[in-house]
Amino acid sequence: MDLFSRSWAALRTAVDDLDDEDFGRPSGCAGWLVRDLVCHLVIDAQDVLITLVTPAETEPTVNAVTYWKVGHEPPTGDDPLDALIVRLAAAYEEPHLLKFHLDDVGSAAGRAAELADPEARVSTQDMVLTAGNYLTAYVLEWTLHHLDLIAHVPGAPAPPTAGLARSRAMLEEIAGTAFPASFSDTDALLVGTGRREPTEVEKAELGAPAAKLPFVIG
Repeated sequence: MDLFSRSWAALRTAVDDLDDEDFGRPSGCAGWLVRDLVCHLVIDAQDVLITLVTPAETEPTVNAVTYWKVGHEPPTGDDPLDALIVRLAAAYEEPHLLKFHLDDVGSAAGRAAELADPEARVSTQDMVLTAGNYLTAYVLEWTLHHLDLIAHVPGAPAPPTAGLARSRAMLEEIAGTAFPASFSDTDALLVGTGRREPTEVEKAELGAPAAKLPFVIG
């Protein structure tokens, strides 16, 4: 729960620190500018709020790891929902409006997470899990998108170290593949999820698992 709050607060602060021209830079998400990614974070915050007030009476069907599905085809940006985000982001016109909306909805999502009972069962996308597991799953979401946000923004602050370490551990469990100790947590996440191509040295260190890359989390 605490790691969710720290990861989310760090990501929102990184957005707030952006200059207007940064919103027109490419992000680490294929086909999205930084402004598109920030718009997606607004939708993510809404999803957190909705899920935390959607109780479930049945037993959990997933946990923080099995919540995620793994594919091997990186997104192209052509998915209809991805395209909708681009149009929605453009409608804001001014970066400060996006910042305001994320701060407004994002702060509410943060407060809701702090107030949530970690053992309470919630429902989302036809899955049932505890609120604690749901929020833990989102540490990976916030960390990856923090890396996406700063991919082409020089000098921007990195995600919290603890969030990077937890996200790497989750990715390794989700993918069933351990990354070499020589990989930093950031490199394991970027290479593992296809956000960056591995170097020849990294491929050699990975060995057979290199052929399985990328592990596209969604």
